[in-house]
Amino acid sequence: MAQKSKDRSNAPSRKNAADKRGYGDELHQLASDGHPLLTTNQGIPVADNQNSLRATPRGPTLLEDFILREKITHFDHERIPERIVHARGSGAHGYFELAKSLKKYTTARILTETGVRTPVFCRFSTVAGGAGSVDTPRDVRGFAVKFYTQEGNWDLVGNNIPVFFIQDAIKFPDLVHAVKMEPDRGFPQAASAHDNFWDFISLMPESMHMIMWAMSDRTIPRSLRMMEGFGIHSFRLLDAKGSSTFVKFHWRPKLGLQSTCWDEAVKIAGSDPDFHRRDLFEAIQRGDFPEWEFGVQLFTEEQAAQFPFDHLDPTKLIPEELVPVQIVGRMVLDRWPDNFFAETEQVAFCPANIVPGIDFSNDPLLQGRLFSYLDTQLTRLGGPNFHQIPVNAPKCPFANQQRDGHMQMSQPKGRVNYEPSSLQGDSPRATPAGYRSFAEPADDGAKGRIRAESFADHYSQARMFYRSQTGIEQAHIAFALVFELSKVETPTVRERVVGHLRHVDDDLAKRVAAGLGMHALPPVPPVAVKPIDMPPSPALQIIGKAKHLLEGRCVGILVDDGSDATTVRALRKAATDAGAMVKIVAPRIGGAKLSDNKGIAANGQLAGTPSVVFDAVAVVLSSAAGKALAKEAAAVDWVRDAYGHLKAIAFDEGAQPLLQAGGVAKDAGVLKAANVSAFLEAVATRQWDREPKLRTLA
Repeated sequence: MAQKSKDRSNAPSRKNAADKRGYGDELHQLASDGHPLLTTNQGIPVADNQNSLRATPRGPTLLEDFILREKITHFDHERIPERIVHARGSGAHGYFELAKSLKKYTTARILTETGVRTPVFCRFSTVAGGAGSVDTPRDVRGFAVKFYTQEGNWDLVGNNIPVFFIQDAIKFPDLVHAVKMEPDRGFPQAASAHDNFWDFISLMPESMHMIMWAMSDRTIPRSLRMMEGFGIHSFRLLDAKGSSTFVKFHWRPKLGLQSTCWDEAVKIAGSDPDFHRRDLFEAIQRGDFPEWEFGVQLFTEEQAAQFPFDHLDPTKLIPEELVPVQIVGRMVLDRWPDNFFAETEQVAFCPANIVPGIDFSNDPLLQGRLFSYLDTQLTRLGGPNFHQIPVNAPKCPFANQQRDGHMQMSQPKGRVNYEPSSLQGDSPRATPAGYRSFAEPADDGAKGRIRAESFADHYSQARMFYRSQTGIEQAHIAFALVFELSKVETPTVRERVVGHLRHVDDDLAKRVAAGLGMHALPPVPPVAVKPIDMPPSPALQIIGKAKHLLEGRCVGILVDDGSDATTVRALRKAATDAGAMVKIVAPRIGGAKLSDNKGIAANGQLAGTPSVVFDAVAVVLSSAAGKALAKEAAAVDWVRDAYGHLKAIAFDEGAQPLLQAGGVAKDAGVLKAANVSAFLEAVATRQWDREPKLRTLA
């Protein structure tokens, strides 16, 4: 009772204060300790966020507790449906800057006004796994960019691979159903190595080109910052007269293409499921902003008619040797989202979001995507007003007569909600300068569910891709096929796939058949169009065009008490000066005391920071520590994995017992720690010459 009296006595003074200052000022005063005031969603201050309202101290909770009800109800509805594909994603804000105007080809200001920094949001993703899956499976990666242009939002929604599995969007549900978890057992998660996927592929020869890419090292990237991006489809650029030029869009990472080894990718998944997300986050936080060049392939209708393939077929690419990529701009990602759900999870991309001066082609997969993405977002984000969510909203003015609907968050004014109208002077009107589609001549063909004959060659580009790879990359493709098909329980499915491979490359088919223990090659399946030998395209390699640099790479240095201080500091300084990131690993998270009796902090503890998360390692140990760690499994695995994953290794005299325990043999990539310059030179690439000594590839 005394407490109630005290509350009553305070109430008038608080009311009077509110009357004098305004309620907002009173809230500011109550939060004067520097913390925002905790309120309900209606702005009502919360006095106790620890206890529900009860009838008595030990009695039932009261239904009238509106604070409890609001909090629990909101929590119950926190999750929205995840994306059917591309559910596992990471995103960042940044900007796009045009360096070379394409005014000759398009009226799109984003592609004509040089030097302007246009805000972007970029989301990277895996395709097959759910939102809770790992970052590093063998999988295609989504590469979607939302440009907040002065003429509206442009969404360039692509992948890190320039082609796709299927030619027609009507097959997309079948493809996704096949690659996802098998419906009767709910596994495997984020993996294509199972019967359903390969059964589908074995019956879809149009998928063979994409399979070559999917089984290559492109699908086990080292970092999101080290992936290429492709718009996949042909689009049109339209000039002021309405004339059209075809275009394909490309993103090229400043750090160059880099991949992992398969065994390494598997172990990263176990040690750090968020490896790619963490890598992107840490790079932005330390100011090493990820950057991509933006390129275009431009070609005319007449040029397209001369290609030995149909550019409207999404299972085909245009070799750079045929149509060079012109670099016209760059994208820099420099800000991590403030809230992962509000931005990365709620961002809604749609290929139909384009601006004046850009138009679609008749690519049948693209045509289906124009419908599918919008339809998906309507369900996933709750209704037609998802474009009002801040991450989706244009940053230029926008107005129309669309009204109401679920989760309407704007408040249009006036009596007019239709067009044409004459009752309101500021009602939005169409403009002759607005978006216009390309006036494409109609085909003479009859309507029907048919596919163009020009789409019938399913193997020539698959053959070109495989034969364009280095010998090491070809071996990795063969190994990946053997691994995936070895998980397939149905022999006839394995045989059909190997039969298709005979059209791609007979040597590849023999390697895969041998790896699967087949006693004879399966028959070659019939084809509608005989494959041709296209010229190899070295631009399709990873290893052959890798950039020799340390920027973006991470070096781990293993130390313990007594490690030579001069060597450790010299390695760290030299690697950092060269652009690499350096992390210290020690048996204890508290770090170690070096030979000069000074402590060094550890970025990671040995058992929880395996060498798989580094691009190269150095082992600097006292004699006593080297002998002790040679008996420690985590330390032995640390050096064994680094050696097995073809990484440069620096060592000093005290580290030799540990290297011997890990089976590390001397080669060009295993160097004395004192030879800092040679070690840094080796850090810039993997030691591919070591691989044949360590594992048998198909």
